[in-house]
Amino acid sequence: MTMQRWLVPLTLPLLLGTAAPVADVQPGEEAEAATAPAIVRADLDPLVTALFEDEGVGETRAVIVVQDGEIVAERYAPGYSADMRYISWSMAKTVTAILVGFLVEDGRLDLDAPAPVPEWQGENDARRHITLRHLLHMASGLDHTEVNDPIWDSDTNRMLFTSGAGDMAGYAVARPLEANPGDKYEYSSATTVILSRIIADTLTDSEDPGARAAAYRRFAYQRLLGPADIHSLYFEFDAQGTQIGGSLIHATARDWARLGEVLRTGSAADGTEIISPAWRAFMLTPSPRNPEYGGQTWLNRPGGPYDSPTLFPGHGPDTIFSLVGHLGQYVVVSPEQRLTVVRLGNTPDAQRRAVVDRLARFFDA
Repeated sequence: MTMQRWLVPLTLPLLLGTAAPVADVQPGEEAEAATAPAIVRADLDPLVTALFEDEGVGETRAVIVVQDGEIVAERYAPGYSADMRYISWSMAKTVTAILVGFLVEDGRLDLDAPAPVPEWQGENDARRHITLRHLLHMASGLDHTEVNDPIWDSDTNRMLFTSGAGDMAGYAVARPLEANPGDKYEYSSATTVILSRIIADTLTDSEDPGARAAAYRRFAYQRLLGPADIHSLYFEFDAQGTQIGGSLIHATARDWARLGEVLRTGSAADGTEIISPAWRAFMLTPSPRNPEYGGQTWLNRPGGPYDSPTLFPGHGPDTIFSLVGHLGQYVVVSPEQRLTVVRLGNTPDAQRRAVVDRLARFFDA
C-alpha cells in the first residue's frame, strides 16, 4: 500500500502565523513537511480520501480544508509537502483582480473610464471604448481564443510559449475586436495579462523590465502579501517585466489557503482590512454576460455559457466562489459556511468534473 502524508495543524497559528520556509524540492523528490504529522478530522476523512483515491480524479497533490480560520484537514501525495510551491495556472487571475482593486480604491484607476492602453487610443480605434470593467469581466470584445484545435493555434499558447512570449501584453493588446466592448463574454488569459501591464504602468513610468517587475512585487507585498502573512508566493514575469497575471504564480498550499481566507473575510487574521467590502462585492457579483463569473473570479451560479458549469450550482450556497486553474487547481470558498477548500494537482480538463463533484461534497456536508 502506498503511504500518504497526513498533516493536520492542531492550532490556529499554524495556518495564520508565519508561512513555513519553501524548500528547493521538485515534484517527485521526498521532502519532509515542516509540521508534525497528526490525523485528519474524522468526518472529513472520506471526503479528503475521495479527492486522492477515487477513480477519474487524476493526480491530487495537496488538499487543505480550513473552517473558521483553522486548518481541519491537510494531506499531500507522496513526493509533495507543505514546503513546496504549487503552480496557480488561472488561479492567478483572481490575484491580479485583487491588485487592480487596490488601485481603483486609491483613485489611480477608474472602472468605467477607457482602459489606459496607449495602443487603443487612436481616434478611429474602437478599442478605446474598452474599460477596465470590461477587462475584469472578460467582456473586452477582443479576438482572444483561449483554446483551439490544434492546441498550439490559440492566443493563450502563442502568447505564453511561442511568438508572443517576449512581450505577452504587447501580443494581447494588438488583437483586433471581434465584438463590441461589453457585448460578449470570452474567457481569456490574454485579457488578464493586459490587466497586469496596466498595474505596472500605473505603478511606474520606467520601461526597464527589472524596475517594472520590482515595482509590481513591492506593491503586491505591501498591500496584499505582507498583511495576509503570505510569504511563499512567487510571481513570474515576461521579458518586458509584465507579470504573467493570467497563469503563472506559485505558492505553498497553505498560502493558497491563506489567500482564500482573505477573500472569504476581506481581512488578515488579526482583523485588519485588506480587501475593501466594495471591491470584494465587485469581484463576487455576477457579471452581465456570464452569471457564473464575477471580477476574475468564478461563482457558484447557474446560467453560464458552457454545457457544464465550472462549479456546482445546486450544491452548497450560491455565495460560494472559487479561484480555478488549469489541470484542476481550486481554492473554493464559502463565506456562509466559513469554509475554504484547497485542491491542487494535475487532472486533464476532460476529467475535471470528477474533481468538482467531489469538492461539492465538502459544501453539502
